[in-house]
Amino acid sequence: MEKSKIKSQDRRNFLKNSALGLTGLTILPSWRMANGKRIPPSDRVVMGFIGLGRQGVSDFNNFSKCPGVQVVACCDVDSLKRERFKNKVEAWQLSQNVAQRCDRYEFYEDLLDRKDIDAVSIATPDHWHALTTIHACQSGKDVYVQKPLAFTIREGLEMVKAVRNNKRVLQVGSQQRSSAEFQQAISLVRSGAIGHIETIYVKVGDPPTPLNLPEQPIPASLNWNQWMGPLNDPKIHYHPDLCPPISLDPEKNEKLWGAWRWYRETGNGYTADWGAHMFDIAQAAIGMDGLGPSEYIPKGYSNAEYLTMKYQNGIVMTEQKWDEKGSSGVRFNGTNGWLSVKRGDIQCSDPSLLVKNETSNPGADREVGPPHMQDFIDAVRSRKDPIAPVEVGCSTNTLCCLANIATELQRPVKWNPATLSFGEDKEASEHRLYDYKYRNPYSL
Repeated sequence: MEKSKIKSQDRRNFLKNSALGLTGLTILPSWRMANGKRIPPSDRVVMGFIGLGRQGVSDFNNFSKCPGVQVVACCDVDSLKRERFKNKVEAWQLSQNVAQRCDRYEFYEDLLDRKDIDAVSIATPDHWHALTTIHACQSGKDVYVQKPLAFTIREGLEMVKAVRNNKRVLQVGSQQRSSAEFQQAISLVRSGAIGHIETIYVKVGDPPTPLNLPEQPIPASLNWNQWMGPLNDPKIHYHPDLCPPISLDPEKNEKLWGAWRWYRETGNGYTADWGAHMFDIAQAAIGMDGLGPSEYIPKGYSNAEYLTMKYQNGIVMTEQKWDEKGSSGVRFNGTNGWLSVKRGDIQCSDPSLLVKNETSNPGADREVGPPHMQDFIDAVRSRKDPIAPVEVGCSTNTLCCLANIATELQRPVKWNPATLSFGEDKEASEHRLYDYKYRNPYSL
């Protein structure tokens, strides 16, 4: 039975009994994984999943490969996606010789009330990242949250406070930080292997465009009001591209990624979708984690050929093609050479600098994630920061938002990374991507 339907009972007593019952069902001498490794019960990490679309399922598949992970609950605004996820989890549990049970919730607050859950994985649309993460931290849960960290700058800053004030572990889903080719690129640039970095070319794609999808009837399985959450723009209405539907009989999964990310009213376009990966790597390599550029010049302003970002140390980063294919990736141009990196491939003007077997893997999965998930699970156990902690996600998210603010204002925007302010630029400080008024009854 779905717990969102149990409103006539005392909710907290029910959840308490549910948690105790589940513990009784699943505690074993050890947790056996497919690779044969056994994890003591004291080292198991019990997880719940919030957001069960295409990305949420992918994240579960990756977490299921981490020894000692136990999944007990899931939440989504679409009942069909809840049922699909439950079926996947219980099939996995059966393969691990563990009691089959995954409780379903329509409202994430009910899942967070569970005292037996150690950590949550959040793969909602970006406009829900802040509230679910902050409430998870306040509920004593560690958090793996998909990139970009937030929808606005202020949301990211508040998420940093929530993580640190509640002494939680947070990993941002910028999984490239855990990939060998990107780790090698970061290490080489940091070590000065190609000299002082002068320019960086980053290809991520176009900024968001105004929402232009026609309104369509809302499916019976979807709680559209809950999907909207804090968004308060009256122009937003349901269209299947925003929240791709599925069916269970016959089984039919999403045909596309949620298109909410491509529109200004609901997302930050490729600027944030791929920028949260590629700008993130550039920031890491030049030692700008937690900081960022101080000036953003939009494409087309005063004949600017590309979106241009200037750092206070003189490095200039542009959003532009760096190879003939127009691949999403990064090219660092230094005084002693160049280095380029994309998923599955790293190249350098001096090939001898590259570690063998890490120079090229053209068939690399674009969504490889287990090392990044394992890093999070290790951090939950050790209580140390993972490779992509909340401050990293916040600074990268801020960069992406600022790039879009400059693009929408069609003029340069200056930002002080130390004081986290626009100075005297009132227009920029009042932009919706810095902060916006939540729809009642939501508040940040």
